Amino acid sequence: MSAFGIGRETPGRWRLAAIAFVILWFGLGGIAHFVFTDALVAIVPSGLPWRREAVWITGAFELLGAVGLLLPRKRPLAGIGLILLTICVTPANVTMWLHAERYAAIPEWLLLARLPFQLVLLAFITFAAGLAPSRHRADGNQDGSSSRMP
Repeated sequence: MSAFGIGRETPGRWRLAAIAFVILWFGLGGIAHFVFTDALVAIVPSGLPWRREAVWITGAFELLGAVGLLLPRKRPLAGIGLILLTICVTPANVTMWLHAERYAAIPEWLLLARLPFQLVLLAFITFAAGLAPSRHRADGNQDGSSSRMP
């Protein structure tokens, strides 16, 4: 058991898929913070200080979280960090939706859809990091995996 009271069992295929998705999401997103810095600075709420630095810092944390998910012993801590980060950057998504006219290339419905997607992303992070309580199945496997071959 880990310090979080969560076992370190081998992840099943659904959890591995969630881990891969979250690593790709934050790995690519983190890289984007350094490649497309100006575009991302534009979505940071104007009232925040050090907007460019905030983009770089959040990009670094996205990359750090993605790497952390690759390391089973660090996965729960990485998950907590990515959850907190996702919550912290949500105001940028709200700003984009509220000022959709600034982002004419992106359909307004997509800007709105990003907001509830944050909840889906949080669920993926929680599952990928092993932060949710596991369901023990009759066959002894957890997280939706099965010992039976397809």
